[in-house]
Amino acid sequence: MKLAIFGAGYVGLSFAACMAEAGHDVLCADADASRIEGLQQGQMPLHEPGLEALVAEGLAAGRLRFTADKCAASMHGDVLFIVVNTPADAEGEVDLQHVMAVARSIGQHRDRDAVVVCKSTAPVGTAEQVEAVLRDELSQRGAVHRIAVAVNPEFLREGSAVRDCRQPDRVVIGAADPAAIDLLTQLYAPFVTDPTKQLLVMDRRSAELTKYAANAMLATRISFMNEMARVAGHAGADIEMVRRGIGSDRRIGPDFLQAGAGYGGSCLAKDVRALRHAADRDGQVLRILSAVEAANHEQKGRLFDLMTHHFEGDIAHKTIALWGLAFKPDTDDMRDAPSLVLLERLWAAGARVQVHDPAAMPNARAIVGERGDVRWCDTPEDALEGADVLALVTEWPVFRRPAFARIASTLKTPAIFDGRNVYDAVEVEAAGIAYYGIGRGRSVLR
Repeated sequence: MKLAIFGAGYVGLSFAACMAEAGHDVLCADADASRIEGLQQGQMPLHEPGLEALVAEGLAAGRLRFTADKCAASMHGDVLFIVVNTPADAEGEVDLQHVMAVARSIGQHRDRDAVVVCKSTAPVGTAEQVEAVLRDELSQRGAVHRIAVAVNPEFLREGSAVRDCRQPDRVVIGAADPAAIDLLTQLYAPFVTDPTKQLLVMDRRSAELTKYAANAMLATRISFMNEMARVAGHAGADIEMVRRGIGSDRRIGPDFLQAGAGYGGSCLAKDVRALRHAADRDGQVLRILSAVEAANHEQKGRLFDLMTHHFEGDIAHKTIALWGLAFKPDTDDMRDAPSLVLLERLWAAGARVQVHDPAAMPNARAIVGERGDVRWCDTPEDALEGADVLALVTEWPVFRRPAFARIASTLKTPAIFDGRNVYDAVEVEAAGIAYYGIGRGRSVLR
């Protein structure tokens, strides 16, 4: 097929590259002309494992092209995907201006029938708004083309977007138009091994809510485990043992049960806020999601609380080595990252930090700016030099098996604050390092 994909973020770009790999003729458009220019030259605007090689392969084969021309993209293809950013403000109000701008462009330029697919995460009813914009633009120029609007929410995870695109857990199609359903079913056929279980066809509003409900459930599991970690820490239990115990229950399962420094990123926090905001607007109160948000906000300060406890309240003038900045490994995304909360609290308390992240330091520097109480380090070892203690915030593979003896000999007052429960407390303490985990029963705050 010929596909037009509006949006070259991590979802749009990953989806475009995977569709090109599957043999489709893909034109990927973005309003950021500099991003498009870089992509045309094979330069990646983001860190996503496996994506750079896939984009290069698509470009070389001629199946993947990039453009900043909305008209050209609107004229291309059998199916046009809207995969643009839908940011939400602090209250959860979702900004749909980019979605509607694409819809207007398609309505203004499209010269034949088409299927338009809303893939961006957007509130329930957005597809109807897109349909209304398209209908209005077509009528203004007297066009009679038939443009069906479907919903196909994305479930790609940053850091594994290529794999998730190639091997989806499920494909949700929200549509009533038989032709649109048939076209999307054909498109996804090579990626779905069991259509009876993996291909879910439903109405558009249910498809839109499915995306929000999925992320809300994941956020709920994380915040629940972080609360259980607090119980474990006070009770002298080990949350890692508890996680294994409940994760082995088939009704619960092991995924998203890791206690840690809180969740961040472009999806969970934004989507929970957006879902709660939409419910508030309709006069509903989502008590569970309000608690999930509050628990996550509090959890992001947990490492700082542990450090304050360790230093008996006097953290001023201490130097903290910080490993990891991105909200999760294998990405450079700093949106809602727990590291930002830790940095701000350390600086407010008068501490200095020495940080290393394999991918996210440029984005982090752009957010916090240049300041004298932070040193950006080229290696994990550099971050340790002259530091009092070490905090692990993001569990990149490079941080998982460090030389604890070297850490012990380098830090002034050897202590590790393990924000992701990666390390074995016994092994750390055997090296002469104080260990503070999340709910590990060894570092109790009373």
